[in-house]
Amino acid sequence: MMWPWRRVSRPFEPRRAVSTRVLELETAKEILAEVFHARTDEVEDMIQSRLDERSRTEQDELWPATFCLGE
Repeated sequence: MMWPWRRVSRPFEPRRAVSTRVLELETAKEILAEVFHARTDEVEDMIQSRLDERSRTEQDELWPATFCLGE
């Protein structure tokens, strides 16, 4: 057993700065995996497909289906 005052000192290593958004996303993925009884990669696929679907509908709303210059 080493006494506390005889321990070898180590240089202080600061923690990596992690964005709160990243932590929130990881937590949300874990919750979704538990709720849907899915693996993490399946949850990521679900999120990606939802984002793709949303971007497709937003692109469809940008331009009309038909275009007419007028008379």
